[in-house]
Amino acid sequence: MLDIKKIRADFPILNRKVNGHSLIYFDNAATSQKPQQVIDKIVEYYTLYNANIHRGVHALSQEATDLFEESREKVRAFFNIAHTKQVIFTSGNTHSINAVANGAHAFVKKGDEVILSAVEHHSNIVPWQMLCERVGATIKIIPVLDNGELDMATYHQLLNAKTAFVVVNHISNALGVTNPVKEIIDAAHQHGAMTLIDGAQSCGHMKIDVQALNADFYTMAGHKMCGPTGIGILYGKEDALNALPPYQGGGEMIDQVSFEKTTYAGLPHKFEAGTPNIAGGIALGAAIDYLNEIGMDDIAAYENELLIYGTEQIKTIPGAKIYGDVTDKAAVISFNVASLHPYDIGTIVDKLGVAVRTGHHCAQPVMERYQVPGTIRASFAFYNTKEEIDVMVQALQRAVNMLS
Repeated sequence: MLDIKKIRADFPILNRKVNGHSLIYFDNAATSQKPQQVIDKIVEYYTLYNANIHRGVHALSQEATDLFEESREKVRAFFNIAHTKQVIFTSGNTHSINAVANGAHAFVKKGDEVILSAVEHHSNIVPWQMLCERVGATIKIIPVLDNGELDMATYHQLLNAKTAFVVVNHISNALGVTNPVKEIIDAAHQHGAMTLIDGAQSCGHMKIDVQALNADFYTMAGHKMCGPTGIGILYGKEDALNALPPYQGGGEMIDQVSFEKTTYAGLPHKFEAGTPNIAGGIALGAAIDYLNEIGMDDIAAYENELLIYGTEQIKTIPGAKIYGDVTDKAAVISFNVASLHPYDIGTIVDKLGVAVRTGHHCAQPVMERYQVPGTIRASFAFYNTKEEIDVMVQALQRAVNMLS
């Protein structure tokens, strides 16, 4: 049982008013809020030991380096990664995906096929389109069924000797549906294909064991797991990372540089050119400490309670239609009400202090699949409450009455 009152006290933003109403923040799929412990760690870095890392012998540089590398170890343990050299710090989930897709010509050749799912975020579509255009490969799509689940029968039919890479998200940001990534990974490997799992929507909401999943690459977004923006994680199997060319060149990622030839540093620094988001990396470690203190299993169980309750309450609104209404999903409810435009409803409920996301959620192919301009998306976190869901539903009903 979570002490929600105590947890909410850790998030200062939850105390503010929006348009004269207490803030109800249901846009957690876009970014999570930050506990005071994470905010304090950012301030602490800039106040006490602001210095560049890895390249200094003075005290501040050593202190900052130690804390940054301690965070790398916390990430390793949190996701059950075998070694810290497999933890690559990036600027975010999109950067992590691009780092792989940009170098994936090492694995994808002309005439090969890359399989994506129909529920991918644009950041997990566009980089692979760019890769395929560059090398002359073809993209194949796993269709999505009416209920939001992937058409796994078609996926298995798509796999063949030409399949070089399979790329899917762990949880759909547009629908909240949890994809069967273990089955997807295992089947891909049986055909000799590499795999990348986009974990942006899963990394702060469920316990993830990358070794058990056995994906070749797995990406995470720090700002969606109570960490700051501007910090992400790329995990890769050691052999895969060694085979992947670096995405950026510059300081830190080198071994030796001359005008004749440059050799690269070993993992993880090979992919960490330039000065990183040092404060963000250290604060991400504080976010992991915070999540560990609460417990990921308890977080997942409580958020599932919110999902079930929120689904029931939204269904009481006449004309409400939920997309991705399945059992195996995250605490994300994507819905519309009758023929009303989601933007209009979102604007009205914002005036009542309720923050939901409206639009295509950077997943236009999903909206085209369901022939809608967008959806209203309410996404919950462990610091939300059922009482807040009640207020949201009242606000939604008021918006519907005004627009009908």
